[in-house]
Amino acid sequence: MNQQQAESKNNLEKIAFQFTKDTIKDMQSFGSGNINDTFLVTLSRSKFVLQRINTQVFRQPEFVMQNIYLCTQHVENRLSKLQLDRRWETPRVIFTHDHQNHFIDESGAFWRAISFIENSRSYDTIQNLAHAEEIGYALGMFHSLISDLSPEKLTDTLEGFHITPLYLQQFDQILAETTISRSSEVNYCLGFIHDRQPWAYVLENAKRSGKLALRLMHGDPKINNILMDAATEKAISVIDLDTVKPGLIHYDIGDCLRSGCNAFGEETQQWQSVRFEPELCQGILRGYLTVANAFLTDADYFYLFDAIRLIAFELGLRFFTDYLAGNVYFKTTYPEHNLIRALVQFQLTQSIESQESLIRSIISDLR
Repeated sequence: MNQQQAESKNNLEKIAFQFTKDTIKDMQSFGSGNINDTFLVTLSRSKFVLQRINTQVFRQPEFVMQNIYLCTQHVENRLSKLQLDRRWETPRVIFTHDHQNHFIDESGAFWRAISFIENSRSYDTIQNLAHAEEIGYALGMFHSLISDLSPEKLTDTLEGFHITPLYLQQFDQILAETTISRSSEVNYCLGFIHDRQPWAYVLENAKRSGKLALRLMHGDPKINNILMDAATEKAISVIDLDTVKPGLIHYDIGDCLRSGCNAFGEETQQWQSVRFEPELCQGILRGYLTVANAFLTDADYFYLFDAIRLIAFELGLRFFTDYLAGNVYFKTTYPEHNLIRALVQFQLTQSIESQESLIRSIISDLR
């Protein structure tokens, strides 16, 4: 370990000690998130997750923490009154010694600590149909547990998040301001976006007309944010609650299916091989509807296919816009990383479109 690494480790330990008085046995980088810097802190008797929040993305981190606390407290209260026949846990906010839900270090960085859920694991891709059903069940359980928490109680900390028309506006602005190299891949993305612009308003128009209700949503329920029991392989928690906010649950459903039904995963470079797997879609929806059927309306069902299609397109649009902007939002490991990510999502969108009748039939059969 060189001097710079040693100083960095010492600084991390000083920050971690703001949230604990226990002995720190180990600290390691943790997870594969694209936004925050995350570390797993191992103590003598337990573990917790320490994160430096990316304040370029979350510009109101205090409100993010307030939302998480309100949400997790509500879920814990609901769980205390339910008699579940299976394990279910929610992440818990850990306070500092002076009872704050965050710590700001000397450089102004914003840190928070969240409880670590033991004997759990997550996956980047669906392992089998049983896993798919558990992923769906987890999202349904999460939506059910927060279904009676008023969206007005939480702050919209990411205004415009999952509002596809706004992402189109950002794309048009970046495109107008940027000189780009017109490779075949770039031209493909430009054409793909152009052809789908009129349709991209479908969910927001439904919300505006009152067909879809404003509820609380997770905001990022991709499958590696769902924890499985290490022994039973049953879903036990939905984590990464930074993006919990008022919105449409259709964005969650679409995002879960987008991430779950691509067997190659969103980080694959084999973008031309990506396919939306209808069997996995059926499994996820079956698991979801075992819980969510109690609160979904006819209009909710009507727009499910649009949600599945839209979110894959939206994420591709966001990746491509960030590529044009110089990779300023998502973490990247090579210059074309966001371009390849965009191509993966556009290929997935095209696969969803080509199977529309089958996917609609799956939705209808599960009602």
